[in-house]
Amino acid sequence: MMEKMMIERNKMDTKKLVLGALLTALVVVLQLMGSFIRFGPFSISLVLIPIVIGAATCGIGIGGWLGLVFGVTVLLSGDAAAFFAVNVPGTIITVLLKGILCGVLSGWGYQLLEKYNRYLAVVVAAVICPLVNTGVFLLGCSVFFMETITAWAQEFGFGNDVARYAVFGLVGINFPVELAFNLVLSPVIVRLLGIRNK
Repeated sequence: MMEKMMIERNKMDTKKLVLGALLTALVVVLQLMGSFIRFGPFSISLVLIPIVIGAATCGIGIGGWLGLVFGVTVLLSGDAAAFFAVNVPGTIITVLLKGILCGVLSGWGYQLLEKYNRYLAVVVAAVICPLVNTGVFLLGCSVFFMETITAWAQEFGFGNDVARYAVFGLVGINFPVELAFNLVLSPVIVRLLGIRNK
């Protein structure tokens, strides 16, 4: 009986490892391809979907790993070039932190609710991920790039209303699109995969 349980656990661990590897590749591909889909100055992060899927099916550790891969890919793809030109350490900290926290916090939200309702848990994780991505991005902008963001606000006709520019100019279209994609696709894919995070 104990041997059978060990075999089942090893099979599940192998499934999660393989799924984690596939999702890692998907994160890289989606980020590289997604950088061509732009609404406003920044690309839409379709990458958040595999991060939510990984966090829900494989756990917080894989979620954090996928977020790190997302961040590194953003840095290497040139998607953060405008910020690199202003503050290299601030760009690296913001991009990596937002990626890692997307995976970790969405995985944490999923784990808190999974025992009550798995569908609700995935929906909550799908909301947390883009919220964290956008929130940490805006926080990074205010900490490391306020002078640049102020100049951009003035350049695009927002005057000194930096908050309005940040909400409507930087993330106004991106956030709702990312949230909608996550809410529609993440629960469906997690349900189809049928892998439980235990």
